[in-house]
Amino acid sequence: MVTEQPRTNIIKVVAASMAGTTVEWYDFFLYGVAAAVVFPAVFFPSDDPAVGTLLALGTFAIGFVARPIGGLVFGHYGDLIGRKKLLVISLLMMGVATFAIGLLPGYATIGVAAPLLLIVLRLVQGFALGGEWGGAVLLVSEHGDAARRGYWASLPQAGVPIGQLLANGLLFLLAAVQDEQSFASWGWRIPFLLSAVLVLIGLYVRLSVEESPVFKAAQAKAAELAAAGQKESMPIVEVFRRYPREVFTAMGARFAENVSYYVFTIVITTYVTQRLDLSSSFVLGAVLISAAVHVVTIPIWGALSDRFGRKPVYLFGAAGVGVWAFVFIALVDTGNFALTVLAVAGGLMFHGAMYGPQAAFLSELFGTKVRYSGVSIGYQLASVAAGGLAPVIAVALYTQFDSGYAVSVYVALTALLTIVAVASYGETRHRDLAEDPALTRVRH
Repeated sequence: MVTEQPRTNIIKVVAASMAGTTVEWYDFFLYGVAAAVVFPAVFFPSDDPAVGTLLALGTFAIGFVARPIGGLVFGHYGDLIGRKKLLVISLLMMGVATFAIGLLPGYATIGVAAPLLLIVLRLVQGFALGGEWGGAVLLVSEHGDAARRGYWASLPQAGVPIGQLLANGLLFLLAAVQDEQSFASWGWRIPFLLSAVLVLIGLYVRLSVEESPVFKAAQAKAAELAAAGQKESMPIVEVFRRYPREVFTAMGARFAENVSYYVFTIVITTYVTQRLDLSSSFVLGAVLISAAVHVVTIPIWGALSDRFGRKPVYLFGAAGVGVWAFVFIALVDTGNFALTVLAVAGGLMFHGAMYGPQAAFLSELFGTKVRYSGVSIGYQLASVAAGGLAPVIAVALYTQFDSGYAVSVYVALTALLTIVAVASYGETRHRDLAEDPALTRVRH
C-alpha cells in the first residue's frame, strides 16, 4: 500500500494537472468553436455554406485521428520514464501549434496551402492532446488517497470545461464587441495568440511537482527485476496481451460521454447559427454559461462516485444523456436564449456524471507499469470514432433528415453502448493502484 500524501501535496499536484489540462483543452476547443463559426469562410470558402462547414469540421475530426498515435507514444514513454516529463512536452507542442494557427494566413492570401497547413497544425494538436489526458489524471490518481480518488481525479477533468469556458468566453467577447467582418477577418486570431501566455503559466506550475509515488515504486521494482535478468515487455504489448477487456471497457465507457459532449457544445454552434439563423454570440453565450455549470458539477459527481461507486454514477449519466438528447433539441428549437442555456446546462450536468468518475474509473482498470498506455489507448481510440466524428455525423444527420431529433437518436444509441460496457464490468473504486488488477482480478 502506498503511503498517503499530505493534503498540501495533493493540492499542488491537482493544481499542476488542472492548469495544464485547462490550457491544452482551451487550445483544442478554441479550434472546435472556430471550425464551426470562422474557419469555413477563412480556410474553406464555398458557394454552399454547409459544404464549407463540413470541410472545416472535417479538420476538427483529423485532430482526433492523431490522438491515438499521441496516446501510444506518450503512454509508452510515460510508463517507461514518468508521467511528468511527457506532460511538459505535450503542453509545449499544443501551445506552439495553437499559436501558429493564430498566425496562419487564410485561403484568400495563400490559396490551398492555408487549409493544408491548418491540417498539419491540427494533427500536432491532436498528437499532443493524445498524451495529455492520461498523464494528467494519472498524476493525480497516483498521488491521492484511495478513499477520495474519484474526487481528486475529477478535478483535472474540470479543467476541460474551464478551458472551454476560456475559449468560448474570449470568442464570445470578441464577437460581441466587433462587427462580423472584423471578427472574421482578424478578431478570431487573438484567442489563439493568447494561448502562449497560458502555456507559460501551465509550464511554470507543472514543472514544480514531483513524479507520482506509485510510479516511482513500480520503476524501482522494474529496476530490481532488470538487475536480476528479467526483462519486461513493452507497455503497449502488455496492455493488449493482459488487458484487452479493460481496453474495450474504457472505449465503451468513453463513447456516449464523448459524443454527447461535442453535440452539446460544438454541434449546437452550427445548428443554431445555420439552421435557426441566430447569431454566433447567442450560442457562444449559452455554451459559456453552461460550461460554468459543468465546472461545478464534475467534482461533485467524482465525490459521489467515491461514496456510491463508479458504476452507478456513470450509468446514471449515460442514461441521462440518452434521454436528455431529445429534450435538448426541443428546447434549442424554441430559439429562446434561456431555454437554450437550460438545454446545454442540463446536457452537461448528465455528461458530468460520466466525466467526473471517469478518470478514477479508467485509472483503476490497469496496472502501474502499463497504466499510462492503457488509459491513453482506451480513451483516445474511442475519441476517433466518438468525438472526432460526432460533429460531422450530427451535421450530416440533421441536414439529411431536416430534423435535430435525428441527432438525438444518434446520442441515444451511443448511450446504450456505454451502458452495456460499464454495466458488464465490475466495480473498481476499492482497488489499490499499487496492485496489478491483471493478477488479482478482484471484483468489488
